[in-house]
Amino acid sequence: MILPLAELHIHLEGSLEPETIFALASKNGIDLPYESVEELRAHYEFNNLQSFLDLFYANMAVLRTSEDFKEITTAYLNRAHASGVRHVELFFDPQAHTERGLSLSEVISGIRAGLEEAEQRWGVTHKLIACFWRHAPAASAMEILKMIVTENHAIDGIGLDSSELGFPPELFEEVFSYAREHGLHVVAHAGEEGPADYIRQALDLLKVERVDHGIRCMDDPELVSRLVKEQMPLTVCPFSNVRLRAVDTLADHPLPQMLEAGLKVSLHSDDPAYFGGYLDANISAVTEQFGLTVNDLATLARNSFEGSFLDEAARKSRLAEVDAWLALQLDTTRRD
Repeated sequence: MILPLAELHIHLEGSLEPETIFALASKNGIDLPYESVEELRAHYEFNNLQSFLDLFYANMAVLRTSEDFKEITTAYLNRAHASGVRHVELFFDPQAHTERGLSLSEVISGIRAGLEEAEQRWGVTHKLIACFWRHAPAASAMEILKMIVTENHAIDGIGLDSSELGFPPELFEEVFSYAREHGLHVVAHAGEEGPADYIRQALDLLKVERVDHGIRCMDDPELVSRLVKEQMPLTVCPFSNVRLRAVDTLADHPLPQMLEAGLKVSLHSDDPAYFGGYLDANISAVTEQFGLTVNDLATLARNSFEGSFLDEAARKSRLAEVDAWLALQLDTTRRD
């Protein structure tokens, strides 16, 4: 039995594997600046978040049709299901596609088709979250958000991503207020490269329901106490943090300290095609690195479902699956 999980921090475009990039480029008549998959992979060494984003956005050029978005959504969910993912709250970057001349309808209908097919085939439930670029003017995010609302696109929430340093959450206070007024869930990347104060701004100004990353909270004991008291979900991405140099090595990751402090941490893959592994690989690596127990893993799994936007009945059902997994592991250990 695979540990059942919710993946709450996953960028659809970050699941775009090099082989798929070449296949879509050929299909859509796009010339790539790389001669081979191997040459493209050689560029997957990043000095910081921005060095990754430059390649990340360039590779999106191969996505041209609604069918392309359905294809990559289904491909991700096939792989995620094999990792134990039972529910996904999928990020996508609308500005990255509308700036290239695609319509919101083309993008969202393709993603939704893939999500719905995955639910029918594998039982993976879903939410869809439009993430706005923090390096672009807030007016651009508001324009897209108003279009989403007025055209009644099937979106469950909004987020905030891309370059963090120099772009504090406070810039997007009006955008998030508008989203909340229109019944959308709100989350935001904060405290990966940016300081702990960005997490505080996300809480107080954006009034987020979940903080994506959040590892810099450990620099601020008062903030840690608040996050524990409020049981604010933090979606932590170990491979991402290492590959983008937010931490030097996996051994330096603050996950054990975060768990010990009582923070509501869950694990996720962020941009798995770029960072070296999907959710199962992240979990396997931290389990080995830190000697996590089955009880630790069950806690991380419970946190993922409790931090999700599932309704109460669905959440209880998923938590029961986690309890069943843990009981089986403990029973197996006793018999051994």
